[in-house]
Amino acid sequence: MRKRDDEKEKSIKEAVIKLILQEGFQGTSISKIAKEAGVSPATVYIYFDNKEIMLQDIYREYSEEIFNYLLNRVHQEMEGQQLIEILVRSYYNYIQENEEIFHFVDQFSNCPSLASGCSELKGICQIHNLIVEMKNKHIIKDYNNDNLIAFIFYPVKSIAVNHHKTEAEKAALLREMIEIIQDALLI
Repeated sequence: MRKRDDEKEKSIKEAVIKLILQEGFQGTSISKIAKEAGVSPATVYIYFDNKEIMLQDIYREYSEEIFNYLLNRVHQEMEGQQLIEILVRSYYNYIQENEEIFHFVDQFSNCPSLASGCSELKGICQIHNLIVEMKNKHIIKDYNNDNLIAFIFYPVKSIAVNHHKTEAEKAALLREMIEIIQDALLI
C-alpha cells in the first residue's frame, strides 16, 4: 500500500480548487486534477475514493476553516456592537486573504446536488449557537437564525468580492455596512 504525503494531498486540494473555479464541477476530472497537482491519477485515489467524495471532503474542510476563523475571533466578554463588528470584519478578512478557497466553498454550497451530500457542519452549528446565545442575552433581536446569518454575512460577501471598488472604497462600504447591521439587529 502506498504511503500518504501531506504535500501531495495539499497539491491535490489546491488543484481541485483551481480547476473547479476555472472549469466548474463537470469540467474537472480526476485526470485533470492529477495533472495539475503533479501526481498520477492513482495517487489521487490514495487520498480520495472518488471525485464526489473528494469534493465533499474538501468542501467540509474549508467550510469548517471559515467558521473556525470567525469563531476564534469571538470572545464571551464581547458586547453586541463589538461582536457584530468582529464577525463582519473577520468574514471580510477571510474572503480577502483566501479568495480562491472562499469562491470554491461558495460555489460548492450553491450546488444542491453536491452540498446535500455533506452532513451538517460543526462550524455552522456553532454559529447558530452563538446567534441563539446573543438572542438569549438580549444582544440582538429575536429573528429567525437563517435571516440573521444572511443579514450579517451576505452583504459582507458582496463587498469583499466586488472587484470594481478600490480597497479604500471597500473599507468605507464595510464600515457603513457594520453600522447598518448593528443598527438593524442590536437591541
